[in-house]
Amino acid sequence: MKHFGAAELDSQRAGAGKSYLEFLRSHALSVGLYVLRAGEQDTQQPHTEDEVYYVIEGRASFQAGSENLAIQAGSVLYVEAGEEHRFHSIEQDLKVLVLFAPPEGLGTRHIS
Repeated sequence: MKHFGAAELDSQRAGAGKSYLEFLRSHALSVGLYVLRAGEQDTQQPHTEDEVYYVIEGRASFQAGSENLAIQAGSVLYVEAGEEHRFHSIEQDLKVLVLFAPPEGLGTRHIS
């Protein structure tokens, strides 16, 4: 078993000067903390893995394919591998738990 504290993870992420910190990786999935500040641009590209986002805190909009919706703390989002997606119109700093399956970088689906 492993245990992680959100505050400690956020401190590690900030100390590394990055918006994303992967903190768990197994043969089946990887998990990370993604933070975007209010007004910041989300520049992520489609991934070769399925993703689940759990919004820990913040408020923004999220676009996946042709769908666009308002999200806030407690929102859970699923994005299929290869689907264009991003957070935008970030009103309050976002702190998001991200789960990739299979682990990020190990997906086999081709993205064009």
